[in-house]
Amino acid sequence: MDRLTLRNLGLNVARAAAVLFALAIPGAAHAVSWFPFGPDGGDARSFAADPQDHQHIFLGTINGWIYESHDSGAKWIRLANVGKRDDLALDNILVDPLNPKHILVGAWVLDHPDGGLFVSNDGGHTWENLPQMRGQSIRSMTESHSDPKTMLAGTLEGVYRSVDSGRHWRQISPVGSKELHEVESVAIDTADPNTLYAGTWHLPWKSTDGGEHWANMKEGIIEDSDVFSIIVDPVTPQNVYLSACSGIYKSEDRGGRFVKVQGIPSSARRTRVLMQDPSHQATVFAGTTEGLFRSDDSGKNWIRTTGPEVIVNDVYIDEKDPRHVLLATDRGGVLASDDGGDSFRASNNGFSARQITTFAADAKHPATVYVGVVNDKDWGGVFQSTDGGLRWQQQSVGLQGRDVFSLVESHTGTLLAGTAHGIFVLKEGVWTRVDGMPVAKKAPAAKPAARKTAKGKAVTHRAPEPRVIPIPAAKSFDPSVNALAATDIGVIAATSAGLLTSDDDGASWATAKGTSAEPWRFVAASHRMVVAATLHGMEYSVDSGATWKPAKLPEKLTQVAAVAVETTGELWVGGREGVFVSADGGASWSVPENLFISGVNSIFYDGQNKRILLTALGATTMAFSVQMPERKVSFVDTGWNLRFVRPVGDHLVGATLFDGIVVQPKMVASPMNTAQTASR
Repeated sequence: MDRLTLRNLGLNVARAAAVLFALAIPGAAHAVSWFPFGPDGGDARSFAADPQDHQHIFLGTINGWIYESHDSGAKWIRLANVGKRDDLALDNILVDPLNPKHILVGAWVLDHPDGGLFVSNDGGHTWENLPQMRGQSIRSMTESHSDPKTMLAGTLEGVYRSVDSGRHWRQISPVGSKELHEVESVAIDTADPNTLYAGTWHLPWKSTDGGEHWANMKEGIIEDSDVFSIIVDPVTPQNVYLSACSGIYKSEDRGGRFVKVQGIPSSARRTRVLMQDPSHQATVFAGTTEGLFRSDDSGKNWIRTTGPEVIVNDVYIDEKDPRHVLLATDRGGVLASDDGGDSFRASNNGFSARQITTFAADAKHPATVYVGVVNDKDWGGVFQSTDGGLRWQQQSVGLQGRDVFSLVESHTGTLLAGTAHGIFVLKEGVWTRVDGMPVAKKAPAAKPAARKTAKGKAVTHRAPEPRVIPIPAAKSFDPSVNALAATDIGVIAATSAGLLTSDDDGASWATAKGTSAEPWRFVAASHRMVVAATLHGMEYSVDSGATWKPAKLPEKLTQVAAVAVETTGELWVGGREGVFVSADGGASWSVPENLFISGVNSIFYDGQNKRILLTALGATTMAFSVQMPERKVSFVDTGWNLRFVRPVGDHLVGATLFDGIVVQPKMVASPMNTAQTASR
């Protein structure tokens, strides 16, 4: 492996020699995507193994990416974005046992009926969306052990079958059936490829003639049970296990009658996947929403081998070494065991599916940076890197699983986090919540009272200065903190309860004078200059937030998506219609020359390099730079859709939508610095 040196920070990035060669070619830098570097972990959905190489494993995610590992899951390599979209859940992967280069992936979309069946014939590097299954929400897939060319797929519409290794598919469940639909699980009898099982959101079904006729399997199963997983014992196929929302069931007569397995799950626990040890048929794993359970006596007794916080989506057992077990989990990524599932460790090297929302840098240590994530609960929070974004360590003690929307370092070096529920300050490695209401209410000023002196002359008695009424700290400040910004003397917070200011590193807060109590979404600062915005309004301050003035938004802008302020007071605002700049407090706005972009989602003023950095949503993967004060525009193709870019030393890092942090490749010159000026 060759190494690319990140100049000034003295950092090394391990990369393949082919990448280094590509970067050495003049002009090639624009064609090379920025490199992903974590933080490792996130949502992992499914596994599949190469039948000819047990150490070669594929991993499906919830954002359309498929990964592979050549060392049994110790390290992961990003292989391909299967559908070239970021909303596909890849819950099912089949590797053709007759041709491991032939791979099928079933996908579905979280919030509406959509998905598809994607096929690769080159080991997963390129993919085709199979026309016959285009748009199908594919929830389950399997292949026959006795006839590998026979495959089943369960979709929201029903059961589909292929008898030619997935090249052609036919619906074998009744079309338009009001009962046999929403198929969450499928299985094929290990001895008879015409005996099929299908688990729906209602009950399981069975066919003994290749899908020509179907019968409901009810005996012993609680009514209206969602069936998540079905497995057939490969040695004794009359033994069938299934997991449902009502529990785990076992049949010893090929589904004629089921008996509920005692011990798990409780009413609040769901078993998402069942997996049988291929070498020890009596050992069965149950991956649930409250951890992994294992039975060593064919389901009679169960023990939980992980913590209850682990949500298991899939289980992989190495056929050559059944003591090696992998779990695909929500938020925690891949967990690995080398003792048959007794204990687990994280195994996410190279795999990242984090949603980065915010970024902060240490002013005294340029290589030390922080990011905040959402949707990962105890697995997320804040991550710290001390090498410019190449390696990350979780720094979330005290956050208690809260989503982090904003991070900022104050002028004294204190790190603050704005969460979905309140503000936290980092002290000696532990996040401490700001308690008590942040707004100190003032008592109403007393009206001057007239009194008479001994001589009968009336004088006016001056009212005392308004005093601060202490408010009990029984209730913590709970609003959502959408953005934080640091000035030369304090910190500004844009929250769902109003715009707040602090001059003591976040220990106490007050409402920004003259501002409304409506939800504020954005705030940015540069020394004493501050700009803050709601979705449809903007105000700015020239004295670190002591006083505020309204700024009229551009007429063409329908909704604010990003703001920034430059040291001289120039206001920048962006949204769906593009980016606009004002040098007169919002009295007039203009579009910077050669910067005609739409869908702007981030604007940041890089004071050290005197430039504005921008990103936009949509098809573009460009990051833009506007050099001040001449407003010279340059750009670089990052290869990723980004939430924002930020400077770290002499290079840039970007936050992707769902795939963590990506780092700009470095040579002698930065691609951003040598990018062509936009000429549109």
